[in-house]
Amino acid sequence: MPEQKPQLTVWGRANSVNVQKVLWCLTELDLAFERIDAGMQFGRTRDAEYLAMNPNSRIPTLVDGDYVLWESNSIMRYLCLAYRQDTPIYPQAAKRRAGVDRWLDWTLSTLQPADRPVFWGIVRTPPAERDMARIQKDADAAAEVWRILDQQLATRRFVEGDDFTIADIALAAYARRWLGVEGITRPTLSNLNRWFAEFASRPGFDRYVAPPMS
Repeated sequence: MPEQKPQLTVWGRANSVNVQKVLWCLTELDLAFERIDAGMQFGRTRDAEYLAMNPNSRIPTLVDGDYVLWESNSIMRYLCLAYRQDTPIYPQAAKRRAGVDRWLDWTLSTLQPADRPVFWGIVRTPPAERDMARIQKDADAAAEVWRILDQQLATRRFVEGDDFTIADIALAAYARRWLGVEGITRPTLSNLNRWFAEFASRPGFDRYVAPPMS
């Protein structure tokens, strides 16, 4: 009998950057899954059923049988540990894994707060309501954060060396937004651009991250 792939369910809308990270990771690991729309126009996140799974009323939420997990970076770690322990995208060696974890944490603590005002100010604000002067100030602040990653990439192919990892997934999902928004002035960061171009050929990026932003 052929081996059955695990049946995993991801709750969350496809245009959420945090959902996109998880979907890309699932693709890299070749894991079968179902996705259920939730959040923003789809609602559901304040329903009692959903709140019982995720009291934060946020997305994504992963359901694996009777196990439920929220927080996108934790979900990616879990998928690697539960289903593909030997995967190079989440290395086993302590120092290499700590390096990956560092950038996953940095994505949430430093990068996401800088990214959000620019993305929401343009992509999720009607043109007539955009305060472009304020958005440019936010973009200037975000550029200083992106310079940190650009410097990191000056001497390595991926963020933690020669191997693609889930840290690259998390960072590239946000880079898609930073490099894709229109109407702002941003510096040319050649290392960042070179690194980002690496992902165009990866099916998970192409299917879940590359489509038009909304």
